[in-house]
Amino acid sequence: MKYLLLVHHNEEAFGQMSDATRKAMLAESIQLCHQLKGTEQYVHASPLQPIATATVVRVRDGKRSITDGPFAETHEQLAGYFLVEAKDLDGAIDVAGRIPGARIGAVEVRPVREIAGLPGK
Repeated sequence: MKYLLLVHHNEEAFGQMSDATRKAMLAESIQLCHQLKGTEQYVHASPLQPIATATVVRVRDGKRSITDGPFAETHEQLAGYFLVEAKDLDGAIDVAGRIPGARIGAVEVRPVREIAGLPGK
């Protein structure tokens, strides 16, 4: 089963960390991806650009509205994700606990719904 691991942390606090610390966390995340690939759990992972680059699209009554920035003011922002294969929720939680971002924020674990008819299904 696929699980989406959403990495949340305080972007401002992360930006105040030393460059060496941020680079070490990225290297650790890359290493984790290679470990997951070796156990056939890796599907995809990527950090996201800063929240200031976000655009929110809403459609109401057939009219589209576009807003720059996050949809809500929060202390933690979505910083990246890992899409993994895991036998069950416990396996996904194990991977989430190995993500460096979990040490400075939180990792939300969500099972992915499989829907017939999508490309690649």
